[in-house]
Amino acid sequence: MDSRLYRKALSQFATGVTVVTSTKDNGTPVGLTVNSFNSVSLDPMLVLWSCQNSSPNLPVILKRRAYIIHVLADEQQNLCDLFSQPVDDKFSNLDFRMTASGLPKISGTLAWFECELIDDHPGGDHRILVGRVLNFDVSDGSPLVYAQGALGSFSRLEP
Repeated sequence: MDSRLYRKALSQFATGVTVVTSTKDNGTPVGLTVNSFNSVSLDPMLVLWSCQNSSPNLPVILKRRAYIIHVLADEQQNLCDLFSQPVDDKFSNLDFRMTASGLPKISGTLAWFECELIDDHPGGDHRILVGRVLNFDVSDGSPLVYAQGALGSFSRLEP
């Protein structure tokens, strides 16, 4: 099968854009852009996302077993770009605070979910991570959307 055509077919499904953050053993914050996020269960509150096996963040998250998933607003494309790059210190010019549990929480996102990693599964060239939501918050705004290989914003259809 043609992998390029497969990627094109997958890109027809619009997704939101998130940034997942955690910390190394020494407290250094790490993060990556993720669009493979979705809910699993309402009771208990479970979410999942997948991480490329080659990501330098994967061993950190598997070891720490805790992270925050941030849902980006449409004006936060800069965060999407920043966390998709292999930059050493993504947090140096970023508005964030450390939570009581020692995780970096980015300010101004539409929603965030603080999670405990409860399970992970192999998924080809990715690892599927399932988290139990320990805390969350939500704000009003328009989400950043990824579809057809491009970022955009959401607009409601008129009834």
